[in-house]
Amino acid sequence: MAKIGIFVGTVYGNAQMVAEEAQTLLQEQGHDVAVFDEGTLDEWQNYEQEHVLVVTSTTGQGDLPGSIEPLFYDIKDSLGHQPGLRYGVIALGDSNYENFCGAGKKFDALLQEQGATRLGDILIIDSSEVSEPEVFAADWVKHWGSLV
Repeated sequence: MAKIGIFVGTVYGNAQMVAEEAQTLLQEQGHDVAVFDEGTLDEWQNYEQEHVLVVTSTTGQGDLPGSIEPLFYDIKDSLGHQPGLRYGVIALGDSNYENFCGAGKKFDALLQEQGATRLGDILIIDSSEVSEPEVFAADWVKHWGSLV
């Protein structure tokens, strides 16, 4: 099956829980999956011809959490074109804020700009409506795993 890197941006741990559950579900499908909670550019580059799942919450005014922000800017400033990359995004946020799920949307826009191919739609998880994001994401993750 596929080699998948899950790169996590979290503040309070919800994105981490979603990522760990996604890892379990994808491994059950036979995929080789690793989770990076403070991923580096070198780790990202190991997946440039593979699959990446970005799982990130949003902080501040639609900002990236500190655990994934350096990776985002390293990708933006160092990589350029990534046509071999296939990816998915799970964006967590609170719809009571103006820049709802801004971090996930920024990551998606960057990867689109760099020529990567998104598999499926972005999964948007609204913390004001969803109390167990890892449970909410399960069906989406299983479907995404079937696309890789």
